[in-house]
Amino acid sequence: MAFSHPWVLWLLPLAFLPLLLQRAHAKHYSWVDMLPVDPLSNLISLILKILAVLTLIFIILGLAAPHTTEQKVERIGVGAQIALVLDRSASMDDPFSGTADHNGNTTVGETKSVAAARLITEFVKSRQQDMFGMITFSNSAMYVLPLSENKKAVIAAVQATAGNALFQTNIGSGLTSSAALFDKVTDSGSRAVILLSDGAGRVDANTQQKIRDWFQRLNISLYWIVLRQPGGLSIFDPNFVPVEDQPLPAQIELHEYFQTFKTPFKAYEAEDPRSLQLAMNDINNREKKPIKYVEKVPGREYTNICFMIAAIMIALLLGVKRIEVTTWH
Repeated sequence: MAFSHPWVLWLLPLAFLPLLLQRAHAKHYSWVDMLPVDPLSNLISLILKILAVLTLIFIILGLAAPHTTEQKVERIGVGAQIALVLDRSASMDDPFSGTADHNGNTTVGETKSVAAARLITEFVKSRQQDMFGMITFSNSAMYVLPLSENKKAVIAAVQATAGNALFQTNIGSGLTSSAALFDKVTDSGSRAVILLSDGAGRVDANTQQKIRDWFQRLNISLYWIVLRQPGGLSIFDPNFVPVEDQPLPAQIELHEYFQTFKTPFKAYEAEDPRSLQLAMNDINNREKKPIKYVEKVPGREYTNICFMIAAIMIALLLGVKRIEVTTWH
């Protein structure tokens, strides 16, 4: 039990004053030793004093605002710990071609970043028992939100990504920062990073090894959603032939690198909001594993109960006083 205003409890000794005070009419008689002892009257008098004491005690307790503290209960549900890694390079402000939402409504002019924010928001809302963290990146990574159960904070962070951006795509920095989100968080049993970008950058060998080691040590799955321009290079093209004596395109190289992970990896390509929706739906279906999570149970407030008990006792005292007045009259 805790109190919002514990200093009020210093008034509790005053609640016992009715035990020390005598009824006023008991002093109207000069000598009452010859009167017979009346145990019933003495008992009623004591009961009334106790009622008065309890009334004051509950009033003081009510003013102190008693409540129980927040409890943390471990439960088993279905979900995951998910880090969202969102590309904020300038190309994300380009519009999707032939955009249409999942209801078939045309949304011409919706940019990649806006469409991604809208669909990720729907994804977050549909996940009831997940923890979400968030990293954005362009020329470097930006730490946005740690793993949290606060859905309002996550949604606000996602919607804030649809703003001005820079021109670089530093995926390596985004992935290392996303892995760090899990480093000091208890493993719930299912962990995943959702990387959403419309291109790829080169990742040096040292950074590649660091990312691979972190994902393996922390047991993190990786989902990569590539927002591809129609007609652009596909990471799934079986007929792709690299140019002789030229390095592989960045997205092909990155895809091959991700396939070396010892933890689960899956890539998607999206050319419009509908295909992006399908990719998010597939991730949603895959990341439904039994997990342990901690549910915060809020404390209970007892202020009103204290005042209600005090009011009942005051009513009893007034009722007895009414009987007393009527009797003497």
